[in-house]
Amino acid sequence: MDGDTYSLLRGFADSWMLLFLFLCFLGVIFWVFRPGSSREQRDSANIIFRHEDAPAADLAEPNPKEARE
Repeated sequence: MDGDTYSLLRGFADSWMLLFLFLCFLGVIFWVFRPGSSREQRDSANIIFRHEDAPAADLAEPNPKEARE
């Protein structure tokens, strides 16, 4: 790799890529703490407890039709 190419890529990574990654970080922080997201987060946190007392209802048909018919 040419020394000039390395310097160019190093300069890009030190300035613009650092800015891009910082803006992505701020976007993720905003996404987590956005208004109205607490209900979705609470629902996701409680997924493992949904069917704690009984198994989920089987919604499949009792006699599913064959795809070949």
